[in-house]
Amino acid sequence: MSEEINRRELLQITAGGVAYFAGTSLFAAEAQSGGSRLVSPGCRRSKVKVARLYVGTKGGLWPTPKLNFRDEMGVYQAQFAKLGGELADVDFAVDELVTSAEQAAQLKGRLQGVDGILVIHLSMGLGNILTEILSVGKPTAIFALPYSGHEWVGFGSLQKQPGAKLECFLTSDYSQLAVAIRPFRAIHHLREAKILNVTTRPFNDTADQMKKKFGTEMKQVSLDEVIKAYKAVDDKAAEAETERWLKGAQAIVEPSPKEIANACRLALAFENMLAEEDATVMTVDCYGTMWDKTIKLPAYPCTGLSRLNDMGFGGICESDLRCAMTHIILQGLTGRPGFVSDPTVDESSGSIILAHCLGSRKMDGPAGPTAPYKFRTIMERQEGVVPQVEMRVGQKVTQAILIGTDLLLYFTGEIIAAPVKLEDDRGCRTKITVKVDGDITRLWQNWSNGLHRQTVYGNIRNDLQRFCHYTQIKLTDEAAAQV
Repeated sequence: MSEEINRRELLQITAGGVAYFAGTSLFAAEAQSGGSRLVSPGCRRSKVKVARLYVGTKGGLWPTPKLNFRDEMGVYQAQFAKLGGELADVDFAVDELVTSAEQAAQLKGRLQGVDGILVIHLSMGLGNILTEILSVGKPTAIFALPYSGHEWVGFGSLQKQPGAKLECFLTSDYSQLAVAIRPFRAIHHLREAKILNVTTRPFNDTADQMKKKFGTEMKQVSLDEVIKAYKAVDDKAAEAETERWLKGAQAIVEPSPKEIANACRLALAFENMLAEEDATVMTVDCYGTMWDKTIKLPAYPCTGLSRLNDMGFGGICESDLRCAMTHIILQGLTGRPGFVSDPTVDESSGSIILAHCLGSRKMDGPAGPTAPYKFRTIMERQEGVVPQVEMRVGQKVTQAILIGTDLLLYFTGEIIAAPVKLEDDRGCRTKITVKVDGDITRLWQNWSNGLHRQTVYGNIRNDLQRFCHYTQIKLTDEAAAQV
């Protein structure tokens, strides 16, 4: 079927250009309104709770005996105001000037209720105060400008103490105040997250492990529930959603108008199901449960899952709960969605090709640009509807996967190609060739735990290190170390 016929037929289906009306899409307005790239609408129920503690002693000689704590706090307040967009989801639930260990001890009860503690080093003499703060056992980041004091010489030793959850930012770059909070956000998102898993296969052990370690909830959803939600979608809303996808597509290659319309209706059903359950992630057993002999979904889930990623939630292929958990971590750290992939290796260029039919159009996050995409069928099935997305060449990326509750595998690299031409139609529809930072041979020799990984824009090695330190997860670079 030609692109021209597809486009004309689909325009007839959506004739009239129905406007998106209030009440049919419960999350869309929130997602489309922009805002911080770091704020996930999926965690709108509660903000990240951070204790902001300005710490110094009245007798401290560095940076100067004349230091005025209130004036110094005013400087920081101005810097936090500049970072407002990146901290829009943060509640500084405890916000205090602390000048003695006794005062820190009195705050311990309040500190138990936060996701993390940000210590701002004002002057020399905070050693005993910091010891009291660390004894709470919460993830703690200390920000220390040059000349704050001499205590930095002992920070490394403190980090090495058993159970110490301390990360240090010794810098004059105030933007690192927001960076310090990123792992707190990921921890918060995991605790707040609820994953809907459309499957008939049991996953109780995984659900129990993740709930115990991270607080993440997983709920099983039946095909009947999805079909009920599909049928409940308003016709005009489905038409409008179909037209939006149509207008944005560069081309329609194989899918029929009916397939596209059904996929877009299912996308709205997924959104409404997340809203009803107050959930944040959807995953579908599209190579198993979906093909039940007695009942199956009216459309492939790919378009709907991609749309959830675009909105700042999570849409994960093949009921892959490990990728779902990894997605939440990466999104919490960066505000950007992950791309699930099946890799294949090309040692001649030191690269790995990451491919999957489901592509996310907004890899920069909900407020970012929409990448070019075409409507394609699922390669293996030669049916269904997927957005074939052209990702950005030259973009740094990080790929990761959470294994169990105590191991995270990752590597970094740079996109050197994003093949989307029809004559390069081997493998899944959306693919990127990534030049690996490190040894490509070591990477494939170290490879374990199946195909799927999650890839996110940006080299986030340092963010992962801090998150894993706080959560007592072993972090392993597959391309740099013998696993």
